[in-house]
Amino acid sequence: MKLKPQAITAENFSPFGDLIQTGSDPMIINYGNTERHHDLARLDLTEQGGTPLVSIFRSKPLPLPLTLEVMERHPLASQAFIPMGSEPYLVAVAPAGEFDLKALKLFIVQPGQGVNYHRGTWHHYCLALNSVSDFIVIDRGGDGHNCDEIPLPQPIEVDLSDCAELQD
Repeated sequence: MKLKPQAITAENFSPFGDLIQTGSDPMIINYGNTERHHDLARLDLTEQGGTPLVSIFRSKPLPLPLTLEVMERHPLASQAFIPMGSEPYLVAVAPAGEFDLKALKLFIVQPGQGVNYHRGTWHHYCLALNSVSDFIVIDRGGDGHNCDEIPLPQPIEVDLSDCAELQD
């Protein structure tokens, strides 16, 4: 099975979570020197006494050709990834519930765009492209089992041939 990434939009990503990016109607604050793009994601972190965590994940690109072999989900909380660098990255997702290989989607996400996975959304771990990439991650800390991981029933080959943003 092969998957081609599609450009991410707030609309096509909405079944899986929130696209975090600047909007068209910012609040002007700090005496006109700052645009505040407010309330960009539905953070869901407090189930069973959970607390918010802010971390930095440093992700290495996987070797090419890129193959997906595992997915994970967080049944107690959302999980937000906000890139700190200038490289695009990939997001592989499937709807919450019983994992459905046929529902797997692949998105290419541009620098300046983050994602917030809804509680229970299946996703691949960080898929940095081109170089080691840092992400601010906002997720849940605390007691309770909050990470399910499954091997894919078959490896999924990622077709990056049409991704102009990745060509040198």
